[in-house]
Amino acid sequence: MAADPTRTSARSTAEEALLDAAERLLIDVGSSGITTRRLAEEAGVNHGLVHYYFGSIETVLVRTLERFTERLIERQREMYAADVPFSKKWRTAMDYLEEDIGAGYPKIWLELQALAWNNPELRKRVARVNAKWRAVLLDAFDQAAREYGFDRRAFPVEAMVSLVMTFNQGVELERLSGISEGHDELLAAIDRWLVRMEKRKK
Repeated sequence: MAADPTRTSARSTAEEALLDAAERLLIDVGSSGITTRRLAEEAGVNHGLVHYYFGSIETVLVRTLERFTERLIERQREMYAADVPFSKKWRTAMDYLEEDIGAGYPKIWLELQALAWNNPELRKRVARVNAKWRAVLLDAFDQAAREYGFDRRAFPVEAMVSLVMTFNQGVELERLSGISEGHDELLAAIDRWLVRMEKRKK
């Protein structure tokens, strides 16, 4: 029997409303402030639909992270595919970092990491989100390594990607805690180094 398109559309609408609500609440109050009833009220749906459609509130929250990540990764891949020097891509990526902090993505990302510490199934899904980011950066930095002629024994791409990922999370964590000392100076130093590398290869 074919699915009823009206019911399918209604479910899709309710699911998106719950994910939108979870995104707002994760940013505004954090995971500890989200109950099934509060989430449903924020979404404007019956609270029974949370478990009916998602199984658990944790599933709603991790799906919220996954959905947000999908949007950002699409943007990131387009940026790294542009035919411009890597230093320009790096500057754009750092501008995106600022945008993402303002949009609340790092808070959602860190909230889900904390939730996953004591939840093995959740930890697997959060690790998959991390792997998606890593894959984007591996492609981008592999191209940069070729562009700059890096000695891959001295500068393994995997090591550079791990450095950048932990660097980004460190910046985000400090910024969420109201700390920004030294951030501009560090970014400026990296920018100068990239420009020197570009001049050296000409």
